[in-house]
Amino acid sequence: MAKRVAVVLSGCGYLDGAEIYESVSTLLALDLADAKVQCFAPDKPQMHVVHHTNQTPVAGETRNVLTEASRLARGQIKPLGEAKMADFDALIFPGGFGVAKNLCDYALKGPDCVLDPQVDALIKAAHGAKKPICAICIAPVLVAKSLGADHHPTLTIGSDAGTAGHIEQMGGKHVKVAVTEIVVDEANRVVTTPAYMSAERISEVWAGVKKAVDKTLSMA
Repeated sequence: MAKRVAVVLSGCGYLDGAEIYESVSTLLALDLADAKVQCFAPDKPQMHVVHHTNQTPVAGETRNVLTEASRLARGQIKPLGEAKMADFDALIFPGGFGVAKNLCDYALKGPDCVLDPQVDALIKAAHGAKKPICAICIAPVLVAKSLGADHHPTLTIGSDAGTAGHIEQMGGKHVKVAVTEIVVDEANRVVTTPAYMSAERISEVWAGVKKAVDKTLSMA
């Protein structure tokens, strides 16, 4: 039977939404494994809109996270509030600055961040049901914040010392790994990979994401 997977996107574009290469790599890896995928995103305004050519915020412009994420999902997406882990076998978060800006406020508050309530509830529901969670790039901070205080998940964002330290402050345990590698916390059923926290090439992202997705599906 095909594994059912919820993929949570945070917009579209690495500076203010979901990282496109990571998201596409995730969806391709899932398709190659014949998984049944449903994408979700919060139905709310982005923190801000960034001009991706000059990498600066655009004054006065607003965009909706769900509307932007629908670009990546080719319109096949639902509001995050409709996601129920009872309907899925696994949960995956691609990265991008949208994770730190739209799924939580880590970009502003670091380890003192607060998760979007729907994101926090979904992570806790997956963990409580012993369904695997895959977090890519910066997305492990979501898992650290949601589960760190009680469950101390083992995670990786690669080798960035600042972010690794924040994960430790939030109650997670960080493991330094190469960009194409994964870290598996069997007890908490969490799989993480660095992707563009470390990557310099899309091929490196694909290698790590493919391993992470395949491992996640094997645990589902």
